[in-house]
Amino acid sequence: MNPGLRAAFHPVDWLLLGVYVLFLVAVGFRKRQEDTEGYLIANRSLGIPVFVATLVATWYGGILGAGQFVYDSGLVAWVSNGVPYYVFAVIFALVLARRVRGGAAHLYTIPDKLAQAYDRKTALLGACFAFFYAAPATYVLMTGTLLQILFGWPRLIAMLVGIVFSIVYVFKGGFLSDVRVNTLQFVLMFTGFLTVTALCLTRFGGLAFLVHSPNIPPAHLHPMGTYTVAGVAVWFFIALTTLADPGFHQRCYAARSPRTAAVGILMAVLCWILFDALTTTTGLFARALLPGLPDSMLAFPALAERVLPPGLKGMFYIGMLAPVMASLVSYTFIAAVTVGRDLVWRLRGDPDESRVPLYTRWGLIAATAFALFIAVALPNIVLQWYTFGSVFVPGMLLPLLGAYASSPRWKTAPHFAFLSMLTGAGVALGWLIWGWRHGGLDTPRFPLGWQPMFPGLLAAALFYALGLLPGLRKPLSAS
Repeated sequence: MNPGLRAAFHPVDWLLLGVYVLFLVAVGFRKRQEDTEGYLIANRSLGIPVFVATLVATWYGGILGAGQFVYDSGLVAWVSNGVPYYVFAVIFALVLARRVRGGAAHLYTIPDKLAQAYDRKTALLGACFAFFYAAPATYVLMTGTLLQILFGWPRLIAMLVGIVFSIVYVFKGGFLSDVRVNTLQFVLMFTGFLTVTALCLTRFGGLAFLVHSPNIPPAHLHPMGTYTVAGVAVWFFIALTTLADPGFHQRCYAARSPRTAAVGILMAVLCWILFDALTTTTGLFARALLPGLPDSMLAFPALAERVLPPGLKGMFYIGMLAPVMASLVSYTFIAAVTVGRDLVWRLRGDPDESRVPLYTRWGLIAATAFALFIAVALPNIVLQWYTFGSVFVPGMLLPLLGAYASSPRWKTAPHFAFLSMLTGAGVALGWLIWGWRHGGLDTPRFPLGWQPMFPGLLAAALFYALGLLPGLRKPLSAS
């Protein structure tokens, strides 16, 4: 698969890119402490500035997908794929963050919490879900696409190279290496998009140029676009993934204090709003200046080739690479920890945690191989988001929220927590497959016209509620 676009780089652009790559490698080979807590969550030492930087950079890895969404649909991309996530991130900060960090003395992952609240089988099932959700196929695809544009390599080779250079520093240095690099990537992503937005606004006449452009359909400038209320509402349900996102939980576990976690997330939301304003404006300029792109996923790179001079072009490409690689690394590491600690270590029953870093390095290989497979088999960013969100939310949401409930009466019995997760994900996945088989990947036809997440959540809620009944809770909890 060829993107049909090659970057025309000046030597100064290559120099900037080379410095960026050398920094990644240098961080990776820096000597560090090897204890488990340091490797997995940086000894719970993240202060607010670093916490914000790593969360913002990690959670904005779908940069090419954001450009594609704005190019194709306009402002509704912000309304449907931005606002819902702000809402649930704020809910996470106000309701969950202090509880997650406050009870994390011996916890590293979501399956750890499920094991503490329920039982071993629920934790293992949660580990499987967390692995599938965290496996960074979307970011492998986007990294490969950007490297293919830069170097002209075949897509598979570009993805493999991107994976190697993305995980080299966490293989040895673990989570702390990821966090240190994320801090730089936070600065680079804002610098790149501030630069291109400012240049477009000054060169082409400001926002009035976009409003009067004949290449931007009127619906693109309407907050709802061509979407119905129901179409936007679906994205609010998909945004429920925020409450069960392994990246959020991992960073809360790593925060210096419960207050750091709560305040840091609120500050991150403000950063996301600003960055969404930059990417939305940039996407609209791409639509105005480059109508009829054969692949709208290339909206941002194509705009760079159209308007940016040497030096600034290299900075913008790095600004695109930074959040993609931040997410690729962070979610690969989360998936690797899931394999190393939550599956291998838990199944082996080791007497201590000393071998968890070793198992996690094995997990890095497993996670990258799985992500590469998904990226090749399903090379569509928005479809990947939709698929994993539709299955993961029904599978994880209710038992995980119940595990953090302030009152024990809202925590279901362990056996029903397991059944809630299994049926929620199973029903949603079956519904999704039915829709694909009867309408195709692009135009699925679901039974009753319901999106897969809805029957999945209903099935999960049914079993979760059964486990709250006094007559069923006590015998199953004791068994």
